[in-house]
Amino acid sequence: MLDQDMKQKIATGQGFIAALDQSGGSTPKALKGYGVEECAWSSEEEMYGLIHAMRSRVITAPPFTGDKVLGAILFERTMDGVVDGKPTPTALIERGVVPFIKIDKGLEDEANGVQLMKPNPGLDALLARAKGLGVFGTKERSVINLANREGIAAVVAQQFEVGKQVLAGGLMPIIEPEVNIKSPERAEADQILLEEILKNLDALDDGVQVMLKLSLPAKAGLFDPLVDHPAVLRVVALSGGFARPEACAELAKNRGIIASFSRALLNDLRHQMTDAEFNASLGEAIDEIHGASVAKQPVAA
Repeated sequence: MLDQDMKQKIATGQGFIAALDQSGGSTPKALKGYGVEECAWSSEEEMYGLIHAMRSRVITAPPFTGDKVLGAILFERTMDGVVDGKPTPTALIERGVVPFIKIDKGLEDEANGVQLMKPNPGLDALLARAKGLGVFGTKERSVINLANREGIAAVVAQQFEVGKQVLAGGLMPIIEPEVNIKSPERAEADQILLEEILKNLDALDDGVQVMLKLSLPAKAGLFDPLVDHPAVLRVVALSGGFARPEACAELAKNRGIIASFSRALLNDLRHQMTDAEFNASLGEAIDEIHGASVAKQPVAA
């Protein structure tokens, strides 16, 4: 059974979801962006300790509260860690932020213009552990590089299959079939993705809801039918490689979609900053992303 207060906050809250879920492969790049070079660690454990310290600093910063940050997506190790002397999900909940966890185990090699998720045989055990820690939902990512209908249909079918497993475990799935914003067939891929998602949403049992995390569409407003669909609790957008100003400008053109940014949220933060500098920089990013999530710009027809 989903926590109804958390569900209501995610469904109607005026804010966005922070993505703090860089995993093993992307952690060195995230640390480098934070001003920590690879020579700063000599083992995987030390590397994960450094990234956890960065995330702890973000989560405990004064601007990072449920007033503007509705939820946060965690990497599994972050979920299992401690922030401010408490389990990370508890630390988030006490700040009014709904915890989610990234559950995919990475991507398969590209086939039919897409990358499916790798198998995840330990998923049920992870869901049970996350539920026990107070986590509300999950996130799983696939990638679409080309407008190949067979490939996109396979991505969406796999996403919904895993999403149903998450729902059976008592958590809310964020389904994330990411369209590569650098794809030469981006607009066509967006359209096929919309059609395939609608097919799968319409096939869900009455009353069942999922969340969607999508790349910002090449055509503003394309995903309005998903925002309005009764089987969708909320649509969130990834920054997908856009710098924050561009990501926020694109987001503001899309009614009903809120941010779930990672790089665009954390890009200006540095390990070397004083707490005052760090908090001011994070607060500025939060304000900008919150504004684009909540205050939409009218789009010319």
